[in-house]
Amino acid sequence: MAAVATVPSIKDVLSIFKLRIGVAIMMSALGGVAITPGVMPDPWRVTILAFAVFLASASAGAFNQWAEADLDRQMKRTASRPFASGRLRAGGPWLTAILGLLTIAVIMAAWAANWWAAFHTFMGAFVYGIVYTMWLKRRSWTNIIVGGLAGSFAVLAGAAAVHPGWQAEPLILSLVLFLWTPPHFWSLAIAAHDDYASAGVPMLPVVSGDALTAKVILAHTLALAALSLLPALWSMGPIYLAGAVSGGAVFVWTSIRLALAPSRKRAIRNFLASLLQLVLLLSGMVADRIIGSF
Repeated sequence: MAAVATVPSIKDVLSIFKLRIGVAIMMSALGGVAITPGVMPDPWRVTILAFAVFLASASAGAFNQWAEADLDRQMKRTASRPFASGRLRAGGPWLTAILGLLTIAVIMAAWAANWWAAFHTFMGAFVYGIVYTMWLKRRSWTNIIVGGLAGSFAVLAGAAAVHPGWQAEPLILSLVLFLWTPPHFWSLAIAAHDDYASAGVPMLPVVSGDALTAKVILAHTLALAALSLLPALWSMGPIYLAGAVSGGAVFVWTSIRLALAPSRKRAIRNFLASLLQLVLLLSGMVADRIIGSF
């Protein structure tokens, strides 16, 4: 058994929370605020809600690493993670801290916005932590499809801060996020095909092969790129449209190249293109709303 560090490093502690994913989820919540018609909440409320969504995502990321320490040890890409390597002990105290962090996040969301925002904040963490990590990841290739709802709930949390009812624009954005997650992650899964295969994780490239997965990725990318243009028909303006078009074009182009000749190099490029597409889409959305309010 790996030795356990007496004093964990700050880097190890921070790394279990998957902060980069947390930033993407937080941006999705801000996108939900920006795209929803209605009176914008006070800036301090938006800031606290965004931080609450970030903390909820961090708790889900930490739970994922806590629950999957045994699985992470079997894969080269994740074997050095703190819980997997033994530098942090995946025991009861860490689980208590993780659940406590989620509780704080939900309370913050309710205080800054309302209980609908708090509910969506909780559901995003629940889907990633329980539905994806505990139920589906080791059982079904549909794991990351359902896991994609985590980003969708972040959008709905932001939207609820503006208007707790259902509106077309945030629902479209939540669907875009739902469609975005599988091609983003399947691209990484193609690059790490051997890791997932050796660990027995039924990611789509392992179950159906890289070639078919690349074609499914392209189908998802085309659908989400097209859907991302629809908000321009309602409240979003030219700044948003520029971000949606440019980001979607890059992602579609790299997905086409991956479908034509699947390889690890092209899969990594598609993975990075998906991140660029999300950043351009969400930042364009926020910028459009802020500038349009002047």
